[in-house]
Amino acid sequence: MANDYYQTLGLDRDVAQGEIERAYRKLARKYHPDLNQDDQTAKEKFQEVQQAYEILNDPEKRAMYDRYGKSMGSAGPGPGRQGHPGGFSGFEFDQFFGQQGGGGAGGFNGFADLFGQMNSPGGARRRRSARPRQGADLHHEVQVPFQTAILGGEVRLSIQRAGGQVENLSAKIPAGIEDQRKIRLRGQGEPAPPGGRPGDLLITVRVTAHPCFRRQGDNLEVEVPLTLDEAVLGAKIDVPTPWGVIALTVPAGTSSGKRFRVKGQGVSGTGDKRGDLFAVLRIVVPEAVDESSAELIRQFASQNQIDPRCELDW
Repeated sequence: MANDYYQTLGLDRDVAQGEIERAYRKLARKYHPDLNQDDQTAKEKFQEVQQAYEILNDPEKRAMYDRYGKSMGSAGPGPGRQGHPGGFSGFEFDQFFGQQGGGGAGGFNGFADLFGQMNSPGGARRRRSARPRQGADLHHEVQVPFQTAILGGEVRLSIQRAGGQVENLSAKIPAGIEDQRKIRLRGQGEPAPPGGRPGDLLITVRVTAHPCFRRQGDNLEVEVPLTLDEAVLGAKIDVPTPWGVIALTVPAGTSSGKRFRVKGQGVSGTGDKRGDLFAVLRIVVPEAVDESSAELIRQFASQNQIDPRCELDW
């Protein structure tokens, strides 16, 4: 091999910095002792290639070499060369090829992986700082009753993992969760490669509708049926809420559509705060009445005349 570092790597002196590593990889593969066990000069050539690469791949060392040639070595050994007179400094076999050399085919494990990493920009730097990969996340959807979404609870899940294995898990549903919100179960996803962390299980919660209650943010709305006499004469009626039955006072002369606000009987919000419950009254009348009852109603209407549509206009 030539004594000049540029000639050692087969390069011109004005070569771009990025070409140096490419030439080095090519020659390192060519002269690596594990690939040339019958060639007694392979080790020496490989050492020369490494030495040239150490100098020319470092812009500061390259500038010194271009100015002073090999006499730059009088300034002292470069980083990583102390204690390695044989020239195997910087990239020792155990750092560069995964094992100590001299192992024949067995000592060549990881060689292809190394150059696969180095072929990408910044590959050597990434290899040193690479973190263990995380396992893949799993996605699952579950339906919960309206009451469970408001009060909280627990659901059972059957998760099918890679390979067809089915695993049964349980998940806590926090009180007040909204439709299509996600719950994350950390570490319950797919396993990771050795040294990595398992992925997570992401559960999308779908809340079924309630036949009576509707949710509006942290507030609840419920339509409460009312009889004619309760609306006319007034009454105290029972109204169910997520937190128990409450007594609601209906004033005399209440019409359909009247809204009553009951504070703190809605959905749990942040901290101990709850939304409110809005009770909307709806008068319900019998589909049929006997003649005597009908006569009483006519008398009532004649004695308590109103025009409920007087303000109805186009």
